Amino acid sequence: MVVIVFHTNESLSRTFLRFLILVKTTFLKAVGIRLYSSNIHKCTLIPGDGIGPEISAAVQKIFEAAKVPIEWESVDVTPVRGPDGKFGIPQAAIDSINKNKIGLKGPLMTPIGKGHRSLNLALRKEFNLYANVRPCRSLEGYKTLYDNVDVVTIRENTEGEYSGIEHEIVEGVVQSIKLITEEASSRVAEFAFQYAQDNNRKKVTAVHKANIMRMSDGLFLRCCREAAQKFPNVKFEERYLDTVCLNMVQDPSQYDVLVMPNLYGDILSDMCAGLVGGLGLTPSGNIGLNGALFESVHGTAPDIAGQDKANPTALLLSAVMMLKYMGLNNHARIIEHSAYDTIKEAKYLTGDLGGSAKCSEYTNEICKKVSGQTK
Repeated sequence: MVVIVFHTNESLSRTFLRFLILVKTTFLKAVGIRLYSSNIHKCTLIPGDGIGPEISAAVQKIFEAAKVPIEWESVDVTPVRGPDGKFGIPQAAIDSINKNKIGLKGPLMTPIGKGHRSLNLALRKEFNLYANVRPCRSLEGYKTLYDNVDVVTIRENTEGEYSGIEHEIVEGVVQSIKLITEEASSRVAEFAFQYAQDNNRKKVTAVHKANIMRMSDGLFLRCCREAAQKFPNVKFEERYLDTVCLNMVQDPSQYDVLVMPNLYGDILSDMCAGLVGGLGLTPSGNIGLNGALFESVHGTAPDIAGQDKANPTALLLSAVMMLKYMGLNNHARIIEHSAYDTIKEAKYLTGDLGGSAKCSEYTNEICKKVSGQTK
């Protein structure tokens, strides 16, 4: 056994100190000790409620099998009471996301009709996550009523009807204000066209109801028209929300990238997910000015929590989106293809996909395929 003691004091010259550091580093490498790599990416992980911790653990296991250079920082976002008596996101969670600039979030539960603000909405507003991106594509081997669906919905994420501006005018009469600003509309419109261009998409459709809400949706539509002029290689069209919904269930191949205000995007993105098998197969990413938060958009499924029955696909594909956002494209490709191949083979499908496999069995099969590609 060899023991080397490194001792320094102020009398040693800088040159000798550099020499000691060089000798120490060389020795550690020689005996096979892995040094900390500056290429490790630190990411915030919000496991979520219900099945959230199970599917988050599944994603972590698959990432480990793929040797993704990520260090997870798990945080709890259970609301805490602030000095003003209102409940909000814990400061530790806010600090983590602000520091890491990237995060992955499992499903969160929000009580209905009890004055509790949605934590999902609070996170988007806290970090100005202005664009929600939801790709919906058919998965080979999983048959639905629609074939070859490949649509991306891009939703303005910070205002509209979800601004949270509500008040009771008189007893029994409540007013909810839809807030649309030129700044937010232009920002998400330009994001949609840039996304289309970067991902070799051919067309952007602005979804609106400017025939009824002439000022609010009219402003959003004007911003989309102005953004379209900056991207002459991307085709642009305008469609009413109800028309898009009708056409989507008739022939989803009519559409490519859709951009829309907040509420419309919430509804239409879920409808598109239904075309390809549901929210359990659909990834989601929230892009902000200084970072991004990727998430599963399905519910917490408390009825099966802790029973090893959950399907981690949506969170896993959201994590793949995260890797692409971070530039880790090779790792993203390996994990994505492994997940798609597992679904295509249909041997280890969870109950929601018509199978009887456990979450752990489905996860292990993906890990097996991932490991085979990373050797």
